[in-house]
Amino acid sequence: MALYKRGNTWWIDIGFKGSRIQKSTGATNKIDAQRLHDQIKAEQWKVSKLKEKPTKDWNDAVVRWCAESQHKRTLHCDQSNFRWLDTYLNGEVLKKISRERIEQIALIKEGEGVSPATVNRMLALVRAVLRKAEREWEWLGRAPIVRMRKENNKRIRWITSEETERLKNELPEHLADAMEFALHTGLRESNISSLEWSQIDFNRCHAFIPAHKSKSGLAIAVPLNSKGMEVIQKQIGKHPTFVFSYIGKPIRWFNTRAWRKALVRAGIKDFKWHDLRHTWASWHVQSGTSLHELQQLGGWASFEMVLRYAHLSSAHLKDAAEKMYVTKTLQSIVEVRV
Repeated sequence: MALYKRGNTWWIDIGFKGSRIQKSTGATNKIDAQRLHDQIKAEQWKVSKLKEKPTKDWNDAVVRWCAESQHKRTLHCDQSNFRWLDTYLNGEVLKKISRERIEQIALIKEGEGVSPATVNRMLALVRAVLRKAEREWEWLGRAPIVRMRKENNKRIRWITSEETERLKNELPEHLADAMEFALHTGLRESNISSLEWSQIDFNRCHAFIPAHKSKSGLAIAVPLNSKGMEVIQKQIGKHPTFVFSYIGKPIRWFNTRAWRKALVRAGIKDFKWHDLRHTWASWHVQSGTSLHELQQLGGWASFEMVLRYAHLSSAHLKDAAEKMYVTKTLQSIVEVRV
């Protein structure tokens, strides 16, 4: 049955050399549906006989990407970007998605006032999908080049304890608890939102982040101080699996409209959820925590990432400076005696 009706809409069911295409034509008119049917049959013949690449559109690629990415802990982020991209790429034939078209979409994203990092995450997803379409799915002859934006990875934004209290007072309880936990552990947003009770050791007062959930790819043991444990105990009984929840449901992200509105009410500008991690690290360095200790606590794979906080304290250089002074003093004493 090549064409059949479901309700008022015509559907296609085509079998060709072991493969099968079954989908809605979106048409209520049989003539229009027949045209699409004939077009698909012709494309199948070209692919089989002339070895041409199959004609696939952006929607086909998104469906396959999501189906093959169920293991990704950041799949919800991909889906969020796909929803935004749907306005501009819905139904777009992959072969027609050019470098210029992607650049136009990037400029629209920039026009929303988001950071270069946010634009890059969207662009990286588009690039990854098109590369898969070329190299694995064989839907494209060649994926277009995607120009990424320059990011300022050296940006460090942190707030004072007085500002954090102002902000917590403006937040709903579930966000205030998550914020408190972030300030006392330095964990990333995804690690807090996906934190499960099985990752909490109440006897030893620590949380465990497995390697597959860590950005660095390394497992992280997170010591929980008294305040961190207090926040954890407050969540008991709210959800059977996840530590942080809202109205009985797991929280996927905390950088919500409620968070942004609370920032405005608290009078705090240019501050993002990830900056809580910068605040935690900055407070540690100012309190005398060594950079090597901070690297272990924060789970950074590279020491260079920790060096961003070195300017906040000179304690780690004090001994070296003192050695120079002592050496010079001893030399002066020797010279006088001689």
